[in-house]
Amino acid sequence: MQKRYLGKSRLEVSAIGLGCMGLSHGYGPATDTRQAIELIRAAVERGVTFFDTAEVYGPYLNEEFVGEALKPVRDRVVIATKFGFIFGDDNKQQILNSRPEHIREAVEGSLRRLKTDVI
Repeated sequence: MQKRYLGKSRLEVSAIGLGCMGLSHGYGPATDTRQAIELIRAAVERGVTFFDTAEVYGPYLNEEFVGEALKPVRDRVVIATKFGFIFGDDNKQQILNSRPEHIREAVEGSLRRLKTDVI
């Protein structure tokens, strides 16, 4: 797999990344969690080192199975996630929120769901 640098960070990632949104959100019914984990691990075996997720995919479910799938190889992959949403009791997106206190809360939640200490 070819490698690229991600933006100006000099963080090296695979030229092909895996956007995980479709596994739990946006394109029909969610993929079975076990199958989603197997797919993500198969991507790693083929050299993919960049994975994209978001708290809004699911919501939250996507980050949970991405974290579970990548836990054994966390030191070899890069995970990107997105935030800024506040969900109602029905877990539907309600409003956007990028206030500093919400950013901290969202990032801490993502780190927990992704079973990692860096995103």
